[in-house]
Amino acid sequence: MAKIRPFKGLRPPRELVTEVASRPYDVLNSSEARKEAEGNPRSLYHIIKPEIDFEPGTDEHDPRVYDKARENFDMFQQQGWLKQDSEPVYYLYAQTMDGRTQYGFVVAANVDDYMEGRIKKHELTRADKEEDRMKHVRVNDANVEPVFFAFPDNDVLEEIITSVSEGEPEYDFVAPDGFGHHFWVIDSPQQIATITEQFAAMPSLYIADGHHRTAAAALVGNEKAKSNPDHTGEEEYNYFLAVAFPASHLKIIDYNRVVKDLNGLTPQQFLEALAENFTVTDKGEKIYHPDGLHNFSLYLDGRWYSLTAKEGRYDDTDPIGVLDVTVSSNLILHDILGIKNLRTDKRIDFVGGIRGLEELKRRVDSGEMAMALALYPVTMKQLMDIADSGNIMPPKTTWFEPKLRSGLVIHKLSD
Repeated sequence: MAKIRPFKGLRPPRELVTEVASRPYDVLNSSEARKEAEGNPRSLYHIIKPEIDFEPGTDEHDPRVYDKARENFDMFQQQGWLKQDSEPVYYLYAQTMDGRTQYGFVVAANVDDYMEGRIKKHELTRADKEEDRMKHVRVNDANVEPVFFAFPDNDVLEEIITSVSEGEPEYDFVAPDGFGHHFWVIDSPQQIATITEQFAAMPSLYIADGHHRTAAAALVGNEKAKSNPDHTGEEEYNYFLAVAFPASHLKIIDYNRVVKDLNGLTPQQFLEALAENFTVTDKGEKIYHPDGLHNFSLYLDGRWYSLTAKEGRYDDTDPIGVLDVTVSSNLILHDILGIKNLRTDKRIDFVGGIRGLEELKRRVDSGEMAMALALYPVTMKQLMDIADSGNIMPPKTTWFEPKLRSGLVIHKLSD
């Protein structure tokens, strides 16, 4: 069963939240973070991207950078830019994008639930990225940034969402990217108890986004447990910071592909090769979006094409085989274009759907890429089915937007 609990969040005063809050560490590079934090000493980038406080070009993995993170973290607390709540509570965090709002509970998730597989993943992680985040958690003795979970829809929790969100939010602002962020403190003992009970009845939670952060947070907690001879399982380090959303609130955005060359084929030869496994329809110069599962959008030589996989070219009984990322990887990228490893092949790049299909067109028209392939988005049901089956999704399958804003609340590992 999924074990969560409330916690004493460390967070900015209401009047400072827009100065402190930032995008997640992994969606921008050091120079972009330096620019966004310019003139703002309260920006969380000074903690999560502390290389911005050194000379440009400083390695973000330099030991001095991690030490600077802790120095800045301590300074934020001393200055009162981050203050800890006096009692353990939950929080409700909502995000608004394109007129649609999704609501998630900010909770302390359990380390053992991750280590024992009750918090389920759908992606592989890289040891070097895990170690980087583990160092950050260790040096700060805190989960500075949350991870992004989904859970099966729950009517009781939906009622709490409705009730809490009718009250005045603690934070309510629109970030520079145009996304709205709304945040409430849930301090009712009855609601706290109900939330804990409802999550305890769930067999699993699902990582939607932030697999490396989840692994790092859990592994540090596990390290602390093993090194503490008086370990009880109730220490704060047994938990880590997560925002958990009902699955129906979330929308996965397409994650598309662009390829530098046609593996020696002419555009006409490429289209003829595609026709073996797909019904190919010329859609002209107007942007074409995939209209359903197993339908793809191809941009090639100034024109858009609809590609519909023929019957028998995919396996609807296999949670991995049914995915369009698998169909396209096998039948197009591998068999025709000779791209055998999506993780390492330099001929392919990936474009999050938040950028729109116009970005695919631009990169091909510029001559940088030879073709672009747009995929129909994966559904939350597919993601959860794959996680339940113990399988791993192919690389670059899911793109969640909006991203969680960092700095709204932090979880300290020593209460």
